[in-house]
Amino acid sequence: MQRRFLLRAGLAAVIAPVAALAGDPAIAPPPPAPGGPTPSDLLGATGEGYFTDWLNDFYAKALQQGVPRVLLDQALSGLSPDPRVSVHDASQPEFARPISDYMRAAVTPGRIAIGAAKRDQIPQLAAIEETYGAPRDILIGVWAMESNFGAIQGQMDVVRSLATLAALGRRRPWAEDQLLAAFSILERGMAPGPRLRGSWAGAMGQVQMIPSTYLADGVDGDGDGICDIWNSAPDALASAANLLKKGGWRAGEGWAKEVTLSPGFDYSLAEGPAEPADWWAKQGAQRADGLPWTALDAQAPGILLLPSGAQGPAFLALPNHFAIRKYNNSMAYALAVGRLADGFSGGGNLVTPWPKEAALSLDDRLAAQAALAHLGYNPGSLDGIIGAKARAALRAWQKAQGLPADGYLSPDMVARLKALAITYS
Repeated sequence: MQRRFLLRAGLAAVIAPVAALAGDPAIAPPPPAPGGPTPSDLLGATGEGYFTDWLNDFYAKALQQGVPRVLLDQALSGLSPDPRVSVHDASQPEFARPISDYMRAAVTPGRIAIGAAKRDQIPQLAAIEETYGAPRDILIGVWAMESNFGAIQGQMDVVRSLATLAALGRRRPWAEDQLLAAFSILERGMAPGPRLRGSWAGAMGQVQMIPSTYLADGVDGDGDGICDIWNSAPDALASAANLLKKGGWRAGEGWAKEVTLSPGFDYSLAEGPAEPADWWAKQGAQRADGLPWTALDAQAPGILLLPSGAQGPAFLALPNHFAIRKYNNSMAYALAVGRLADGFSGGGNLVTPWPKEAALSLDDRLAAQAALAHLGYNPGSLDGIIGAKARAALRAWQKAQGLPADGYLSPDMVARLKALAITYS
C-alpha cells in the first residue's frame, strides 16, 4: 500500500470517516454470544487474566471507534503482554542521577563533532528552518538526544508495548488513545513495515514520536509525499521542527544564556518571575560571556534556572527553552538540547562548570518531601521526584531558615529537613 500522509492530520481527522460507518447498525459488530469464544480466544492472545480481560473490552471499543475488523485482527493476533514494558513502567531508579552527570554524558565533544558535521549534510535543513522557524542546531540537538542521530530508534513492537501499558491500567486512557493512533498509521500504510517498531512506551523513529504526535505533527521534509520518520532524516527533522513550532518556538530568538550572579543575589527568584534581560541585570544577573544581548533576546521574558543550585551554572531561560520542554518536559533534556546546539555552532564551555554532585537515594528524596509537607510546605506528590513544585517548597523553607534559597536538594538539605521534621513532630 502506498504510504501517503496528510500533513498535520490529527487522530480525530484520521479516524472520523471510518468511525461514522461504525454507527451504522448494519455495520456495527454484534456482541459476542454469552458463553461463546471471546476476542482473546479467537485471536490466540495469551497472558494473565488482567491482560485478556482488557483485550476483550478494548477489542469491542476499537470496533466501535471504527477500526476495521481485519486490521484489528491482524494487529492483535497472538498478542501477549511484554514483560519488559511492565518492568520499565513500574521501575523508579533507587538513586536519582544528578543533572551534572546527565549533562556530562549528553553533551560530549564526540557528539558535538558529529552534530556539527550533520549541519551541512542535509540539504533540506534550510527549507525546514524557513518553514518552521526552529534553527538547524536545535533540531540536530533533538535528533542527537532522541536517537543518537537516528542510530537508536528502539526495536520493540509498538502495538504490543502500548497494549501492555493499557492492560496494566496506570496509563490506560493514554495508551488506548495511542493504540487507536497506531491502528490509523497501519491502516493508511504509513509504517515502514508490517509492524510499528519503537521504544517500550511507544515512541517511534529518529525523533521518537508517539503515534498521535506522528499523526498530528509528522510532515514530509524531503518532498517525496511521504512522512517517514524512521528512514528519512529530513522527514524526522521537519516533523520535530513542526512540533517545536506548535509548542511555541519563537523564530529569531535564542533558547537561554548562561549568567553569573552577583554576591548576595536572591536565589529565591529561581524558577520565578519571567522578566527581560535589563530587569535581571538590575537584580545582579549578567551574561556570563560578557557579550551583549540581541535585540529580540533582550526583550524576551527570561526565567532564572539553577539546575545544580547556587554552586552550579545559572541560566536565563528564554521562551524557546520551554518550547523544547514541550518535546520532553525535562529541564535537563532541554538544557542538553540547547547546550548541544550551542556546541554545533562553535559555542564554548560554560563559565561556571557543572559541579560534582552526590546522587540521592529514593528514601532520601521521599523523606525530604515528607519533611517539607510536615513542616507546612507543599512539595506536591510524595513520589521521590524533585520537580518544580518540590523545588518551590524547598526554596520557601530555605528562605524561612535564612539559607540560600536555591531550591537545590543536597545531602545536607536532606539531613536538615529530617532533623527539623523530627524536632517538630
